[in-house]
Amino acid sequence: ELSIVGNAVGMAIGGLRPVAEIMTGNFALLAFDQIINHMAKLRYMSNGKITLPMVVRFPQGVSKQLAAQHSESYEQMLAAVPGLKVLSVSDVNYAYHALKYAILSDDPYVFIEHELLYNKKGEVNFKEQLDPFKARIVKEGSDITIVSYLKMVDEVMASVKTIEHELGCSCEVIDLCSLNPIDYETLVVSIKKTSRLVMVEEDHKTGGFGAQVVAWAAEEMFYELDAAPLRLAGADVPIPYNRTLELASIPTLDSIARGIIAWGKKNDV
Repeated sequence: ELSIVGNAVGMAIGGLRPVAEIMTGNFALLAFDQIINHMAKLRYMSNGKITLPMVVRFPQGVSKQLAAQHSESYEQMLAAVPGLKVLSVSDVNYAYHALKYAILSDDPYVFIEHELLYNKKGEVNFKEQLDPFKARIVKEGSDITIVSYLKMVDEVMASVKTIEHELGCSCEVIDLCSLNPIDYETLVVSIKKTSRLVMVEEDHKTGGFGAQVVAWAAEEMFYELDAAPLRLAGADVPIPYNRTLELASIPTLDSIARGIIAWGKKNDV
């Protein structure tokens, strides 16, 4: 993995536009020296004389009993690195346009996918001019803003009908798409409309990426919120091999519905 990305860095410096693929997010850890110290920093350290038009892509997340060394999520680490653009994929149309945009860009990109979304089917609008940094409003609503990314977007959408029935409310579901930079403008518009925020992610709750979104909301949208934001995230444990424990370690459509319904009743949604 170190040599895969290292070779891609050299190719990018030499004028090519390489796409380096790593088998899993866990294996990407072996390439972090090249990703963080070279891919993300060489343009800055060369005062712009070196550009790195390259993409590193890999799948991550809980699949089906691949255990702790093949199932973790690391977007929170990469999204915190200045110089990297970090995109997350949950939609077929977005995946096509975002990857194409990243390949043609002169910036270094990390393109994060989820293992269980590789067989997902959908329509691609080849004529569309899609902005990969624009969050996607998957479902419009008026009472609760639910923010997510990667496979958790599908889990949220599967739980929304139950949530709306139990609370008598309307949920707006937003797919972040870009994790660095974050499209805060779309979140501002939604939160001003709903006055409530829920963040759903597969990553561990402690230090997880969603903490950034909730911290931003507390700093910038405090007076727009009618209730404390809710975070639903993975448990702070290594991902178990046992299937029952594996599913218990991450949000599922049932646990998402239960969590949001309990929070909604507590806060008079």
